[in-house]
Amino acid sequence: MPRSGPDPSSADLLCLCRDAAIRWGRGVQRTAGAMIGQPDYQAYVDHAAATHPDQAPLDKTAFFRLHEQRRFGGAGGFKCC
Repeated sequence: MPRSGPDPSSADLLCLCRDAAIRWGRGVQRTAGAMIGQPDYQAYVDHAAATHPDQAPLDKTAFFRLHEQRRFGGAGGFKCC
């Protein structure tokens, strides 16, 4: 019996697979970062925009340096709110 509904073209299927793989990869990256204690930069940027709109967020390099310093015992650890 033939299926009803649209049959996705190979290009559509390729896009769906690519998008799923990208989402999966980002999830793996976030999970691996959390497992080793590395914070999520995008979550920080979203938080900073929502709670501190008058301040520019740290760039990615400064953010990770600050968190590494806090994690491994540097002076002046990071505190947001």
